[in-house]
Amino acid sequence: MVTAPEEISAGLVELLPRLRRFARSLSRNQHDADDLVQSVVERAWRNFGQYKPGASLASWMFGIMKNAWIDDRRARGRRGEVPLPEDSGEHPAVSPADTNATLWSVSEAMSKLPDDQRMAVALVLIEGMSYKEAAEVL
Repeated sequence: MVTAPEEISAGLVELLPRLRRFARSLSRNQHDADDLVQSVVERAWRNFGQYKPGASLASWMFGIMKNAWIDDRRARGRRGEVPLPEDSGEHPAVSPADTNATLWSVSEAMSKLPDDQRMAVALVLIEGMSYKEAAEVL
């Protein structure tokens, strides 16, 4: 059970790698993912009073992330912004033969999924949440 601000802070630090992975699967861009994580942590601290003691901190944070990402997508649509395509991930010193083909094919398949399905797959398969936890977040 996480309740005190110190416990929330420690829990957030532990969750950062998972939040960043989920943000990357949503935004498909490293820089946008970092911005999303920062926004989510800020929202969590601003709305700390809404956290229910005894509830899963991870589910609460992933829910905030999902909502923040949807808000950002809507705002970009209203402003007419188009997100930049993600870089290919290739490094000039690394030849394509050196990369893991399976990882790239999975990443490519994930990028082709509709947003809702990509979120569900990321939460269950990448973050290891149960179907029930993922359903609560979504």
